[in-house]
Amino acid sequence: MRILIQRVSQASVTVNQENISKIGKGLLILLGIGHGDGEEQVKFLAEKTANLRIFEDEQGKTNLSILDVKGEAIVVSQFTLYADTRKGRRPSFIDAALPEVAAPLVERFAELLRSHGVPTQTGKFGANMQVEIHNDGPVTIWLEK
Repeated sequence: MRILIQRVSQASVTVNQENISKIGKGLLILLGIGHGDGEEQVKFLAEKTANLRIFEDEQGKTNLSILDVKGEAIVVSQFTLYADTRKGRRPSFIDAALPEVAAPLVERFAELLRSHGVPTQTGKFGANMQVEIHNDGPVTIWLEK
């Protein structure tokens, strides 16, 4: 499982010119599911994400989590995080899990974030999405399990 987290001042997801998710301060989470990923990886990374201290405190140090700042999250499925570009010019995505495996794990990750107390919205699995990100910092963090 691979996650690219962006700390945002605001973010939104639009599908077919309809806004389906919108948040203020929080995290935009691009989530890729690979072969062999399951409940163990989802639980570990949801807990890690909810408690990751990447927001600044009063002294400007990154000591606060999304929970501490009462932020929100959007989770967007992103199979392209599994792009293999080692050979040729066209990326291969054979390491990404099939949609029937990935879709429930993406929803489970969002559900677990909610259970940790993070208000969480999602993109639309398999859709062509327009993701607007106002990266705050910029802060971008890569997590993998």
